[in-house]
Amino acid sequence: MSGRTFASPLFLGFDHLEQMLERASKTSADGYPPYNIEQTGQIGLRITLAVAGFTMDDLQITQEDNQLVIRGRQTDDTAGRVFLHRGIAARQFQRAFVLAEGIEVKGAWMDNGLLHIDLARPQPEVRVKTIRITKASPGGAGQSGTGHNGVSLNGMAGSQLVSGTGEK
Repeated sequence: MSGRTFASPLFLGFDHLEQMLERASKTSADGYPPYNIEQTGQIGLRITLAVAGFTMDDLQITQEDNQLVIRGRQTDDTAGRVFLHRGIAARQFQRAFVLAEGIEVKGAWMDNGLLHIDLARPQPEVRVKTIRITKASPGGAGQSGTGHNGVSLNGMAGSQLVSGTGEK
């Protein structure tokens, strides 16, 4: 048995989905920083991260292929300060979200220690394509002739064949 998720021969071309699932399973199980994902409209999504103590300069948002990555790194401002108790840790983080095909990042802003990232999920277009079935040529059993897209089945692209014999 293979380690592939979509091992069935009926799933053609799902390699990218399998890679996305693998990437999502490798993301950190650390719960920092906490976040919300909300639907803001029919096609709108918003990711909100609690980033109290971080400035805009401490944060970086990048889109790497279909992965949205948020990184935070606070500068060390403890010089000359003596802490009797330090319960607020200046820690760095990296939070990644795997985005579905077609999701667009519309913008980001900070408000009261919360980083908001707006996304748009366009509605997929319904596409119906009819595939023409052609009759096999006599004697050639489908080995010669041109397909519906002009590609020759006997290597003569775009050629018209007479009686399926290969003669022009």
